[in-house]
Amino acid sequence: MQEIEIELKNELNDEEYTYLKNTLFKEAQMKEQTNHYFETSDFQLKNASSALRIRFKKGSYVSTLKEPQSEGLLETHDELDDEVAKAWMNGHVSLGPNIRKQIEKLNISEKSIQYYGQLTTYRQEIQKDDCLLVLDHSIYHQQEDYELEIEAPSTQKAENMLQEILTTYQIERRRIESKIKRFFSAKQSDSQ
Repeated sequence: MQEIEIELKNELNDEEYTYLKNTLFKEAQMKEQTNHYFETSDFQLKNASSALRIRFKKGSYVSTLKEPQSEGLLETHDELDDEVAKAWMNGHVSLGPNIRKQIEKLNISEKSIQYYGQLTTYRQEIQKDDCLLVLDHSIYHQQEDYELEIEAPSTQKAENMLQEILTTYQIERRRIESKIKRFFSAKQSDSQ
């Protein structure tokens, strides 16, 4: 299965996060999700501006490969059973058919993909107009951060919605890297 994801993110400080949590997102239920990240030892996925993760979602594990497009990211998914997902996390990666096809196009060997760790997010979501608004508190490598994410059918709609929220709630515009980039930056800092 494949889909295009268009999203914009804004970094939040602790006060902004708490303010949005208690106002805009006050009716939204909190969900916990954990991303497990994979890469090659020489960062071939990163060098292809791509990322590979497993997430436990709606009662099952889903592996996702994200690749850049002219607008948004192409997400390729495969469902994994518990045994296969746990094998991935123990260093025995066996790609599903959809992701294997994409990885082969990137000229990356399945055998070179390794497990690097996890990032846990406490997430709240609401729908507004035709956008999904997401409030995230993420924890990884003894670090925490907060972000507002807007998923929309187009970059322009995402930009308009983000600007509306930032203006309404008087929040400064601050770009933030993707979770996987933040995860690997923190991991690199940890190992130095």
